[in-house]
Amino acid sequence: MKAQPDVIDLVASLKARGAPFALATVVRTVSVTAAKAGAKAIILPDGTVTEGWIGGGCARAAVLTAAREAIADGRARLVSVLPKDLFAERELKPGEEREGVRFARNMCPSQGTMDIFVEPMLPAPSLVIFGASPVAVALADIAPRFGYRVTICAPAEDQGAFAEPDQRIEGYALPASEEGHRFIIVSTQGRGDEAALAAALTADADHVAFVGSRRKVAALREKILAGGLPPERFDRLKGPAGLDIGAVTPEEIALSILAELLAVRRQGRQAVSH
Repeated sequence: MKAQPDVIDLVASLKARGAPFALATVVRTVSVTAAKAGAKAIILPDGTVTEGWIGGGCARAAVLTAAREAIADGRARLVSVLPKDLFAERELKPGEEREGVRFARNMCPSQGTMDIFVEPMLPAPSLVIFGASPVAVALADIAPRFGYRVTICAPAEDQGAFAEPDQRIEGYALPASEEGHRFIIVSTQGRGDEAALAAALTADADHVAFVGSRRKVAALREKILAGGLPPERFDRLKGPAGLDIGAVTPEEIALSILAELLAVRRQGRQAVSH
């Protein structure tokens, strides 16, 4: 079955906008089912089916649940919708997972079997770098190789240190929120530390880290909290940034930071200060 043109067009449009969504595809059917192999649907983070069709209520609830979970953690799912007699025959329970397959009961009169692959389509993660230190420059240079969209927040006179970031912001006026996953690294190294860190901690992000010593972080904490930032906002800061791999040069420190970001992304949780 050829994919619906409207679905393919919308997939391209959503990707271009950087909007997160899930693409559900019927990969196999057995016996009579409403949808056929190749049918597709686009599902938004709130569970709305915005385009396409993969069948009625037979599979809808299970697929929407799988789509929301896939968008949240970035992992694809395979949902198998089975008739009641197959659950008893295979000693399965609705919602059970075996070997990467989640089973759901087909409540439709057709009583056929459908396998639906649910794939998250997420925008490239955003890496926001505050400052123009040697570590910041090294990080901006290598981060795109790991799939990051790079935004540089630095004074106008420092922007020339960066070759081709995806976005430039003069100063530290970062938007408070952004679609998709965002990671913030402050590497000002004595030039605007307080202003940059306060701006970074005001914004929403999966991870905020500071390139500097624990002593420096403690000193900045007192100043920034005195300025009115809620303590819980500051306490999500990771400082110093990066994994402890014995890094010395700016390039090595940048590598340690990217390694830590990879760990945060793979674990699906926010890093907190240690």
